[in-house]
Amino acid sequence: MEKLIPILIIALFAIIVIAKNVRVVQQARAYVVERLGAYSTTWSVGLHFKIPFIERVAKVVSLKEQVVDFPPQPVITKDNVTMQIDTVIYFEIIDPKLYTYGVEHPLTAIENLTATTLRNIIGELELDQTLTSRDIINSKMRSILDEATDPWGIKINRVELKNILPPREIQNAMEKQMKAERERREAILKAEGEKKSAILLAEGEKESAILRADAKKQAAILEAEGQAEAILKVQEATAEGIRKINESMPSDQFIKIRALEAFQAAADGRATKIIIPSEIQGLAGLVSSIQGVAEPQDK
Repeated sequence: MEKLIPILIIALFAIIVIAKNVRVVQQARAYVVERLGAYSTTWSVGLHFKIPFIERVAKVVSLKEQVVDFPPQPVITKDNVTMQIDTVIYFEIIDPKLYTYGVEHPLTAIENLTATTLRNIIGELELDQTLTSRDIINSKMRSILDEATDPWGIKINRVELKNILPPREIQNAMEKQMKAERERREAILKAEGEKKSAILLAEGEKESAILRADAKKQAAILEAEGQAEAILKVQEATAEGIRKINESMPSDQFIKIRALEAFQAAADGRATKIIIPSEIQGLAGLVSSIQGVAEPQDK
């Protein structure tokens, strides 16, 4: 029994050593392994065994995309305006070996590199360009930082200017300028609205006048057509009467009597002097004589 105790101790020690030197690498991680102080290999996802007392895990590296928000940095524009700008960097590690051995304190190195790059870019721009050229600045910074961090095994995916804070007096001047611009736009919109309203009102009055004139025109046309139709009816009736008289072959005495009746009708109007032909005068005397002879007989 006493002989088994050392064996059990050795077996337990061996189990503990083996357990401590078995590594399971998770997804999106990488282990940088050194052997006797020198780089040996990089473990990817899976089960790995480390040689005890000879190999060690120098660094565990995350392969996920990382986001770093750096504090505001003072920068000076081309027209000597000092402002505060803070940046956000999106990056990922593509080479764990270079990331481990390329630079000491990689995040600090990226922060300092970002600050110097930002100062160089902003120093070539004026204030107005800085405020309106964020996309250009982001693109330039990403290109420069990505190239500079290649030896460190880092890939810069995006760079964003989070805030641009000019001095307070410039902010006040910008606010006044924006207020004046808004008031100008409001006045322009108001004037355009009044102009459109006046145009619509004038067009409405014009269309109304056109419709009234067209209505009067149609009424005059209808009235003229009615009068023409009435005259036509009278002429047709007169023509029909003449035709019937012609068909009945009237005598001269009848014609003269009708003419006399016409003159009597004319005399009843506003005429003050009427000239009667001699033939009709004679016929009028004849008619009077006949009326004189006929009246006593009636009595």
